[in-house]
Amino acid sequence: MNNKNINLTAKKLVQAFLKNKIISPISTQYTKKITNAQKLRKLCESKIKKPIIGFKAAGTGIAVLKKLKAKEPFYATVYKHNFLKNKKSIKINKYTLGIELEVCYLIKKDFFNLKKFITKKNIKKYISHMAPCIEVVGYRQRKKGIKYLGDLCSDFGANVKFVIGPKKKFKNISINNLKTNISNKKINQSVFGNTNTVYINPINSLKFVLTKLKKDKIRLNKNFYIFTGSTVGVVPILGKGFYLGQIEKLGSVKAKII
Repeated sequence: MNNKNINLTAKKLVQAFLKNKIISPISTQYTKKITNAQKLRKLCESKIKKPIIGFKAAGTGIAVLKKLKAKEPFYATVYKHNFLKNKKSIKINKYTLGIELEVCYLIKKDFFNLKKFITKKNIKKYISHMAPCIEVVGYRQRKKGIKYLGDLCSDFGANVKFVIGPKKKFKNISINNLKTNISNKKINQSVFGNTNTVYINPINSLKFVLTKLKKDKIRLNKNFYIFTGSTVGVVPILGKGFYLGQIEKLGSVKAKII
């Protein structure tokens, strides 16, 4: 890829991200190959100076990975200005892809001092809290649908806003097979899911992201969130009003779509 062109593309995406604007679709040279999409994503994120709240896993559905012929998910940075409290409002547009319901974890900053090989067992001592979370996903570009995993990756992970429900202190309970649901009673829309659709399970997804952070030598000096991926897939937003997300044993979260 031409360095000048990728820098121009990154600049356009960053401005769209910061100013909440929509631009023309970027070239498929940045989306067709996940390695190119990752390069563009990291370049874009390097240009953002806003505070980081955490990181998200994306492409965590096994069926989606197979359909898109992708080997594994990816992660993207989540910024504080896109992180909202329970019941807050999110404005959408016609390039919004949908709404997701996720398990998120609050991770202690001490994790970055871990020298050992990362396992699902040893990361648990670094989990402070867990919570249900709603994520609205969409593009900063005038395009719809997903043809390549790089479509999502290149556009800041396609994250628009995150709304977090009440946090609970972490307990080592099994969340491998918990029922989930997201619904909008106003329009009689309801979609059921399960935590086992998230890259085997949310803890496995958490391990994936933390491993990638270590590999990329990313370090924060504060506690941070990891959003592990949708338990209900990408649910189309069919109407405005409150969407209620419920995760068995974990609790509920609400987001108002306007």
